[in-house]
Amino acid sequence: MSDFVIDCPPRVALPVVGTDAKFPVRRVYCIGRNYAAHAIEMGHDPNREPPFFFQKNADNLDPSGVFPYPPMSSDVHHEVELAVMLGAGGRNISTETALSKVYGYAIALDMTRRDLQGAQKKLGRPWEIGKAFESAAPVGPVHPATEVGHRQAGRITLHVNGTLRQDGNLAQMIWKLPEQIAYLSEYYELSAGDVILSGTPSGVAAVARGDSMVMAIEGLGSLEVAVE
Repeated sequence: MSDFVIDCPPRVALPVVGTDAKFPVRRVYCIGRNYAAHAIEMGHDPNREPPFFFQKNADNLDPSGVFPYPPMSSDVHHEVELAVMLGAGGRNISTETALSKVYGYAIALDMTRRDLQGAQKKLGRPWEIGKAFESAAPVGPVHPATEVGHRQAGRITLHVNGTLRQDGNLAQMIWKLPEQIAYLSEYYELSAGDVILSGTPSGVAAVARGDSMVMAIEGLGSLEVAVE
């Protein structure tokens, strides 16, 4: 007999390159405006202001290769990002030890209902309605850091229908990966299974049904996602 009054929802887990095992997801943290050129294109100061984070839901991560265009929006934008998968956590993690907490990396997208996000910004309200919807974070397979190293530099790109839209380098992050992990651990007790989306370079723009998005991060290969 089950101890639960309803069936338990399925556990979100992502494929890991080179194994049949999967990476279980606990929480998803996303840093905002972490590339200077993207901060400028969104109308903000690119200087190194304190970082800020928002969250997506674990089940927003979608490895299917398909992005279903969401309801209640006519302006959905792509944001290619490096996803950081933690294999350990803790509180008050130092920048010197932060990368030792990382299990691996993946290519991901922070898909955004920009019109809904913009309306919430004007009202001073949370962004979740624009950021945390079904399939809002297409993601590729997880590459263990033991195999690919720690991805702190390398080209990151996104093409839509063969046209280059986003083109940056992981080294251009304002807040580097160890700093993001350390900062988050001051406010949350991080844990194995947590995922951090580490920011997007400039060039974000709208997609439409029928589009094909192809993302690539140096050392992690590529990921193709169809908009339906």
